Amino acid sequence: MTPTQMQGAEIDIGALSTPFTPMTAEEAAEVARDLYGLEGDLKRFATEKDDTFRLRTPSGAYVLKIANPGESAEELDLQIKVLRHIERTDPGLPVPRIFADRDGNDQPIILDRTGAARRVRLMSFLDGTLLDTTEPLAAELPVIGRMCARLRLAMAGFSHPGAQRVVAWDVRQLPGLGTLLADVKDPGQKAMLEAGYARYMDLFPRIDALPRQVVHNDFSRSNLLVDRSGPANLVGIIDFGDTVETAIAIDISTALLNQLPRDAAENPVEDLLAAPKAVLQGYLEVAPLTDEERALLPHLVMGRVIARALITLWRAREFPDNETYILRNTEQGWAQLNWFLARDPDDISALLA
Repeated sequence: MTPTQMQGAEIDIGALSTPFTPMTAEEAAEVARDLYGLEGDLKRFATEKDDTFRLRTPSGAYVLKIANPGESAEELDLQIKVLRHIERTDPGLPVPRIFADRDGNDQPIILDRTGAARRVRLMSFLDGTLLDTTEPLAAELPVIGRMCARLRLAMAGFSHPGAQRVVAWDVRQLPGLGTLLADVKDPGQKAMLEAGYARYMDLFPRIDALPRQVVHNDFSRSNLLVDRSGPANLVGIIDFGDTVETAIAIDISTALLNQLPRDAAENPVEDLLAAPKAVLQGYLEVAPLTDEERALLPHLVMGRVIARALITLWRAREFPDNETYILRNTEQGWAQLNWFLARDPDDISALLA
């Protein structure tokens, strides 16, 4: 489905819009025991659309994921296959390893207590400090860039039918989210989003022409683990749930977005892109970008700010019980978006060129 088609149709954001009954730790323990023969201590992780638990056993630590009923076998197979591809092409990258169940199934199906069919995956648990829980160190920024570039190169050449799906968090699909503007309640926020959206649409033909491949598409602080016991190091890249074929520049733009200052409203800065520039420097040490990709990068960062606001405001209304988690990164985006809108688009294009 193309962005134009999305714009004229009801937005389908897959499992993000599918309600489900969360599983208890006791139910998850039964799943682990029955399917994988594993027993141990379980801890629930806060997630956007599924049930995810850390399982510590005498033989090691694992992540048990019980998919949202709206997640298809194809999109989960995409995540499994891309992880195995990365394991072959760059075994040193710190990504999870996939384990089959006792019958050799990568994604066995269970019925939860409501009778809904749920697909299960087991993967290795990567130990480290989630970067979202701490402020990144200056020395870690180029490391993040280099790891993002390594992951891009490791995923180059990978293909899968599921990678052609439409993912709401892929800002190449931002035109299709325009219908959500009508539901933004705050007049000031709505005006900012409409202005940013209009700028993005002016640039969209150039964005849509950028080189593409299958990418992680969510290289955010929520999905990166660091180890501060020695030199700056990234010890984990997790959550391949947004993997999709899209513009290569969109992947690195997401990494840059997630290094924007979160307190720009309280502590305005002249250069919002100071930390992202350090990430980009590391990235370019490993993988190239064209002049056109670099000129559009800041606009892609802004596009992700807009997409984040539109999607999270909509989802918070749909799922008020999970509002705190859904909106955890939304508030910081208003000052970030205002910074972009206060500058001429041509000047913004030169910021990362």
